[in-house]
Amino acid sequence: MPTSNLIKDRIGALKETYDRLRAGKESLLSMIDEAEIPESVYNSNAIENSTLTLKETEKILLEMEVSRDVDLREVFEAKNLARVIQYIRKKALESDLTDETILLLHEMLISNIDDSIAGRFRRKGEYVRVGTHIAPAPEHVERLIEDALIRYSSDLESYFSDKVARFHLDFETVHPFNDGNGRIGRVIINYQLERAGFPWVIIRDKEKKAYYQAFNDHRHSKNTKTMERILALAVRESLHKRVAYLKGEKIMTLADYAKERKKSVHVLLNAARRQAIPAFRERGVWKIGENFGAEGG
Repeated sequence: MPTSNLIKDRIGALKETYDRLRAGKESLLSMIDEAEIPESVYNSNAIENSTLTLKETEKILLEMEVSRDVDLREVFEAKNLARVIQYIRKKALESDLTDETILLLHEMLISNIDDSIAGRFRRKGEYVRVGTHIAPAPEHVERLIEDALIRYSSDLESYFSDKVARFHLDFETVHPFNDGNGRIGRVIINYQLERAGFPWVIIRDKEKKAYYQAFNDHRHSKNTKTMERILALAVRESLHKRVAYLKGEKIMTLADYAKERKKSVHVLLNAARRQAIPAFRERGVWKIGENFGAEGG
């Protein structure tokens, strides 16, 4: 079920505000993007069962000492994913996504982790399973990825976030690599969003259950609406965050906002999760611009 016209209108209005306010404030937006990298890395790796905390991820990316013995693989997973994110932020606007780009991103991600599989699709005899889903045989991978890329680029009618959601479902269903499929897939989401003129989003570990359900819905009944909803919510949250900063608002936690305005924090949190209010998360904490109520929002 495609994104509703009501949600499209809300995203469209937010995007107009974002585009109007961003002129001349590229440095502020760059700061927001850079500040989000550890959170993006932490959440994407946590979805894949990394044991690193957000604080540990931040320290690793800053080349600081971590207070416990950390698996070297997890250190490289954090550093490599951050490098991929930084690379895409500079390169995404230069060209459309291709299979060559996907392979390059994978090589960057898996380098020093398993160089024997880095930067290549699965080969003969290399099968992968995700839960009960057995991915297509290796000999079909390259064609299936090319087909998915063609479907994405030739679809001129679907709403942008619906297209991104469906490509993500296709990509993860093919599972083209021996390792790193989820992290590359989530990076591709942001590659495609950036090319569509939208800011990056974070798929969060706390919402992993709904995220995995989206794949089950797609594989068992070809239902794409769960992933479409996840992406539409994430886009709105990302826009809400940037608009609040671009307006120069004082940012406060939703808990403090509720206390100051004598409102129910539980009601506000539920509204935030639905993006019925312009709230957003930083380091897992829900926040909002202090002028929200004054604007009648």
